[in-house]
Amino acid sequence: MDVTTPANGPWLIVGLGNPGPEYAANRHNVGFMVADLLAQRIGGRFKRAGKAQAQVVEGRIGPPGPANRRVILAKPMSFMNLSGGPVNALKDFYKVPVANIVAIHDELDIDYGVLRLKLGGGDNGHNGLKSMTKAFGAEYHRVRFGIGRPPGRMQVADFVLKDFSSSERKELDYFVDRAADAVEALVTEGLERAQSTYNS
Repeated sequence: MDVTTPANGPWLIVGLGNPGPEYAANRHNVGFMVADLLAQRIGGRFKRAGKAQAQVVEGRIGPPGPANRRVILAKPMSFMNLSGGPVNALKDFYKVPVANIVAIHDELDIDYGVLRLKLGGGDNGHNGLKSMTKAFGAEYHRVRFGIGRPPGRMQVADFVLKDFSSSERKELDYFVDRAADAVEALVTEGLERAQSTYNS
């Protein structure tokens, strides 16, 4: 069977965020948090990826057998609005079909902790998605992690670059864990089955 078909080719799972310790706990960095958990699960550590401006972990997700998938976990080390360049470089290097790319990102228009999985679509003002779509088109998967809207008159940019609140942090580990489960289900079981389980 052709190993480049979406069912059998490698998957590139991209957590979106900003590099640097000052951003690590921001709402905008929840993609990095989910990617870090997935790396722990496959027993890998992020390392610099050659010439690509990203950190990667290579491994496998899923039970032994036909559902087992080769994956490359990635965290772009550019800033969020430049994510497309590093992801495109990794896509080309690992020969990943666009349909086998998964972006994990924060989503303002969904309540905190709620997940939505989808294929393709617009960027909804998200600069990381905008950069990726500009680089290689929109037909990649997204795991959208709800962070809700800013309170009062707070600007969106200020809200996403703030840490999760103390009340949000009480449930954050649970929601990040569930998002990692959703990514694994997407890769091993397919979009429709993952949506039926995790889209709430």
